[in-house]
Amino acid sequence: MISMRQHAISIVAIFLALAIGVVLGSQTLAADLLSGLRADKTELRQQVDALTEQNRQLDDQAMAADRFVAGSSGRILGGMLADRSVVVFTTPDADPGDVDAVTRALEISGAGVTGRISLTEAFIDAAEGDRMRTAVTNVIPAGAQLRTGAVDQGSMAGDLLGLVLLLDPASGQTRGTPQELELVLETLRGGGFLAYGDTPVRPAQLAVVITGNGVDAARDGAGSNTARFAGALRGRGAGVVLAGRTGAADARGPIAVIRTDAALAEQVSTVDNLERELGRVTTVLALGEQLNGGAGRYGTGAKAASLTLAALPG
Repeated sequence: MISMRQHAISIVAIFLALAIGVVLGSQTLAADLLSGLRADKTELRQQVDALTEQNRQLDDQAMAADRFVAGSSGRILGGMLADRSVVVFTTPDADPGDVDAVTRALEISGAGVTGRISLTEAFIDAAEGDRMRTAVTNVIPAGAQLRTGAVDQGSMAGDLLGLVLLLDPASGQTRGTPQELELVLETLRGGGFLAYGDTPVRPAQLAVVITGNGVDAARDGAGSNTARFAGALRGRGAGVVLAGRTGAADARGPIAVIRTDAALAEQVSTVDNLERELGRVTTVLALGEQLNGGAGRYGTGAKAASLTLAALPG
């Protein structure tokens, strides 16, 4: 007969054996797991290195393409906009390098840049809408009338500035006096909506609106106001191009707003890769397309129809 003492010893022995088995098994499992993790780490490192090298090669190719396009810009653009005039608008997030590069491309094309006007944060801030609409309605030239559909601040400002700054596409003449133009610009500058230098801004046939990467586009309706501004400008002139970086074509970016609005997309050309030389050249080519009555969506961002124009405007 098994005594209680023997029974207790047997139970202890069983649990001790189980404990030893668990320890030994866990050591084996840990060793296998560690070995597997080391193998995974090595494989991941190889993948990272391969992707890093691939990205380096792509960057080198992009830089080479930029150098080629920059070197060929004279042949691509030379004389294309000869005797044409362009006014350049910039949003607060526009990259100064992009603005300078587009201005150079315009000059290479033979276009005359009649002025560079900066739209301020207040211009695109929906919270400033009432104050801006009041400023706009107070300086409408005598005998002129804004379009009845222009009720948001971007559309109203674009309609007014298009009226005084863009030549009539039909006659090629101004639609206001120099004094009326000065009053409009000075009033909007005095209200903190515009900024420009001491050189007088003159009317032009065409306009380029240069924006940034769209990071803050959703804040305070900035993206929508910029897009509506460009659309209203186009309603008054022979052509408008809205150009920015790739992010401006995402979410609520100004280029995205244009491209998702059928009416705007039919009127305003958009370019979303302005950080690259090809985008800067395409911006000028798109102005030529606008003069011929066309509109397109160019670049590498969302809803772009092609990288650039398939053929030079004739």
